[in-house]
Amino acid sequence: MVATQPASASTATDCTPYGTTSLQGGEYIYQQNEWNSSDPQCVSIDNGSGAWSVTQANFNTATNGAPATYPSVYKGCHWGACTAGSGLPVQVSQLASATSSWSTTQPASGAYDVAYDLWFNSTPTTDGQPDGTEVMIWLNHRGGVQPFGSRTATANVAGHGWDVWTGQQTSWKIISYVLQGGGTSFGNLDVKALIDDAVARGSINSAHYLIDAEAGFEIWQGGQGLASNSFSFNATKSSGGGGGGGGNPGTGAVKVQYKNNDSSPTDNQIKPGLRVVNTGSSAVDLSKVTIRYYFTGDGGASGFSTSCDYAAVGCSNVTQKVVALSSPKSGADHYVEIGFTSGAGTLAAGASTGDIQSRINKSDWSNFSESDDYSYAAGTAYADTTKVTAYVGGTLANGIEP
Repeated sequence: MVATQPASASTATDCTPYGTTSLQGGEYIYQQNEWNSSDPQCVSIDNGSGAWSVTQANFNTATNGAPATYPSVYKGCHWGACTAGSGLPVQVSQLASATSSWSTTQPASGAYDVAYDLWFNSTPTTDGQPDGTEVMIWLNHRGGVQPFGSRTATANVAGHGWDVWTGQQTSWKIISYVLQGGGTSFGNLDVKALIDDAVARGSINSAHYLIDAEAGFEIWQGGQGLASNSFSFNATKSSGGGGGGGGNPGTGAVKVQYKNNDSSPTDNQIKPGLRVVNTGSSAVDLSKVTIRYYFTGDGGASGFSTSCDYAAVGCSNVTQKVVALSSPKSGADHYVEIGFTSGAGTLAAGASTGDIQSRINKSDWSNFSESDDYSYAAGTAYADTTKVTAYVGGTLANGIEP
């Protein structure tokens, strides 16, 4: 049975396996979450400040398997239990910002990680196992523990260096970002930047929903002395329903998928891989479809040139032009607009145009600096994107303009 401590008490002790405590007027919930052990675990909780610490734990679980427990605090909806006024769930494509600060105390012994756990689901609510993606953000770890799956990349995101691990559970994906060098606290971590990176890697479906954000300690061995001194998580939804741009999201029946075909973000060419997908129930005339990839010119050029290196519909059926924004935006002062001639025909319901390999260079062939470009992402596999916009008959159909 779940034991919930009364919100009126300033401090509480919980030694139950699955007890929960309302924190800070219900804005957060603490959970014992001892799901893989029967050993004693006691935690002292200040439900006014939200601070909590592990006062009794001496776990001894093998580090090559699942942890014994994950005492943690969360905001949002966890297995159907929701906090008050969280702003969650929110569709990934509509996520304008997500930031977090977290201060911890970490003992010098034991085997554990200090980790966020973000859950994504295909629908806004679920009272069971989410079916989308689990994103873990490891602030630190000790004792030889490692994330689920395998290390597949390194990345510099949100001002930090990360080792990226990916894996597939029975019914959901897992991607873990492990802070290189580790630490004891974050201040205003740009969680959305990590979510965007996971979308670009194909680990998160942008149509899915962020339903909750958790922070705590996966403990294999020891655990006494671990403490969360303070924690905050804040997510906002675009006022227009969009996800991080300045415009409103389109509602048409096409979407854009993007991959990065350029291994260097600082060379003299931009090489987006793009394809259009018909998400509707009837065919779309491709001659009425255009897509826009936004970038910064980074100075040093009076003009730009475009090339089509390959297109499944035939490069002769693809048009390209670079347009300067009348009012530069963050990450964008130009866009390349890609369209289709009548020879491209129609795109059947559920079908994709297939690969379109575009290339942009400056007239003087000077280098770009792509990493801060609005539409740029590092992923080399096709994934849905909201930052390359699609238009049908000149009307925004999908994506968010900067």
